[in-house]
Amino acid sequence: MAIRRERTEEATINLTPMIDVVFLLVIFFMVGSKFSEAESRINVNVPSIGEMRSMTRVPDERIVVVGNDGSLSLDDQAVTLEQLSETLRAQHANYPALRVAVRGDGASSFQQVAEVLHAVRSSGVEQVGLSARSNMRR
Repeated sequence: MAIRRERTEEATINLTPMIDVVFLLVIFFMVGSKFSEAESRINVNVPSIGEMRSMTRVPDERIVVVGNDGSLSLDDQAVTLEQLSETLRAQHANYPALRVAVRGDGASSFQQVAEVLHAVRSSGVEQVGLSARSNMRR
């Protein structure tokens, strides 16, 4: 009886899929580079936009405090009545929905608070509020 020997196949790497992928990448980059050259020759009228404004969020409510000695502060910074009006006018131009709360000291006169309210309204701010604290005890 003859003994049959099995043939052992040599291990080879099939390069066909790798060549296909490399060929596709070469085609992709060739087409992409040609497209960028053609794109620079196209005359396009880019649309324009209107007035540009800042995209920052609207500031929180600004707080004006009227001290019992007639001093004014805007967000804990001392200001005069004219500075207050100018600052609020500039901020209202940037943020039309600006809100302002006026806090008067219990010992201050209402005349001072009324002058501050008039200055705030004359600066263009439409959302003005008065801040008060209840002293009622239960």
